[in-house]
Amino acid sequence: MDTRLIRIPLVVALLAYACPAPAQDRGSVDPKPLPPLENPNDPKIGAKQLFARKLLPAALPPKAIGSYTKGCLAGGEQMPISGDTWQVMRLSRNRYWGYPGTIALLKRLAANVHKDTGWPGILVGDIGQPRGGPALTGHASHQIGLDADIWLTPMPDHLLSREEREETSATMMVREDRLDVDPKAWTPQHWIFLRDAAQEPAVQRIFVNAAIKKALCREAKGDRSWLSKIRPWFGHDYHFHIRMRCPPGSKECEGQHEQDGGEGCKPSDLAYWFKDSIIHPKPEPEKGPAKPRVGPTLAQLPKACRAVLYAPDAKQPDAKQSDARR
Repeated sequence: MDTRLIRIPLVVALLAYACPAPAQDRGSVDPKPLPPLENPNDPKIGAKQLFARKLLPAALPPKAIGSYTKGCLAGGEQMPISGDTWQVMRLSRNRYWGYPGTIALLKRLAANVHKDTGWPGILVGDIGQPRGGPALTGHASHQIGLDADIWLTPMPDHLLSREEREETSATMMVREDRLDVDPKAWTPQHWIFLRDAAQEPAVQRIFVNAAIKKALCREAKGDRSWLSKIRPWFGHDYHFHIRMRCPPGSKECEGQHEQDGGEGCKPSDLAYWFKDSIIHPKPEPEKGPAKPRVGPTLAQLPKACRAVLYAPDAKQPDAKQSDARR
């Protein structure tokens, strides 16, 4: 990989409102850098404006700081953009950085999925920004390097071009009526793919669309204990979201409680998600242009995030580290 790719800034218009940035949003092969902030020391400025302008991780020991939705990442590691069994999508977002344990898990999962499903590999979506923190667009989470989106589309059997990584759309897995998976897209390999991810001990939760959870409950064979980690959530119909536990000894990481309630496959467990009001929500009445959302300021993040933000840049990986297939 050309090491200049590491310095590709996020493709964003300076929208004040953080609109979603799902896998279906296209990237750019020619992203434009964000303009300098007029007053970066303004205490009222949103932290997302500051973290989005950091193109490399902090030269600090690895540490997940704060919560999944309000924190930052020290010592982030890059997911190489290509490996034998994975490829990273939407490079222009510069969100292929995570806690070292997250990166190791994704590499291991890719190899296991290749072995267990026969697919060439997996397509990796957003992990996090180089220093974590709030993003200008998209996720509320993905802030501490312990979240990762993985496409449900199998990796093609060839090395994707830059254009393909920015413009290819993920495959919709849910039927048009939203009540089940689409049999034209969903395969027996998909439940094996999700099983492999859920059986990783460091994975605490996996978010999928309720129709996908329904299919997993119906199709999973053998030991089904891993189904307890699979949680229905809005969207997540062409990718799934892995959330890892706080690493051992990470005193500044604020994790979530463990799941209970068994497999989550009883009719009562899924009934809410298939209500017509949930599947077909009524549009909200128009209230005029949305007010700009500043989001949390740097002072509202954990105190240690200030040191992460202003730490020197970590040394860039060389081309061989950045692209394991070249």
